[in-house]
Amino acid sequence: MPLKLSVIIPAYNEENTIRSILERIKDVNLIGGVTKEIIIVNDCSKDNTEKIVLEYKDVHPEIEISYYRHEVNKGKGAALHTGIKEAKGDLIIVQDADLEYDPNEFNLLLKPVLDGFADVVYGSRFIGGNAHRILFFWHSIGNKVLTFMSNALTNLNLTDMETCYKLWKSEIVKSLDLKEKRFGFEPEVTAKIARNPNIRIYEVGISYYGRTYAEGKKINWKDGFRAIFCILKYNLWAR
Repeated sequence: MPLKLSVIIPAYNEENTIRSILERIKDVNLIGGVTKEIIIVNDCSKDNTEKIVLEYKDVHPEIEISYYRHEVNKGKGAALHTGIKEAKGDLIIVQDADLEYDPNEFNLLLKPVLDGFADVVYGSRFIGGNAHRILFFWHSIGNKVLTFMSNALTNLNLTDMETCYKLWKSEIVKSLDLKEKRFGFEPEVTAKIARNPNIRIYEVGISYYGRTYAEGKKINWKDGFRAIFCILKYNLWAR
């Protein structure tokens, strides 16, 4: 029986891009005969995100799409908690609802797992020769600082802890007691996976088509400070 990949899309006010990202996911041919399901978690969007998703779902009954809505805005991490809980696949990957990450690169993350080497794969924006948009200096420095702090406490050598593209074997991420409801999800899930020496973590280079704040980017300096707190909390204080 072929493996199934659950693609979790947390969405908040993404009416401009949600249809395009669904089209891209639909068109991806996964290697190894892997099938896919799409899980969309609408985190109480105020725009037409829900309307567009439901229309797309009706027009494409051939695609396995599950739709969930939070009645209040809880944050990206909370949306991922919902998606992980509802995922039925053998493997789970996160796909942001914007166009910063390319679903055609799912196969880059799948390959180490299907080849029998990896249990978890991170897609790094900072290694390899893939295209990446030139944007904010201090944002990139912030990413490197957070990754360095996380690595120092987890004893991993990741280059991009904050990446959206994380692929897990389903049983691994479902077994974690995840707490963070916003952007603290990334350091928390990394810290909790790193505690198990039997989990094989790989990293592959991916493309990155970043967007500006005017184009809808949501993370800010407050999220950076929360990430620092979470790195300390889940690596030192919560042990």
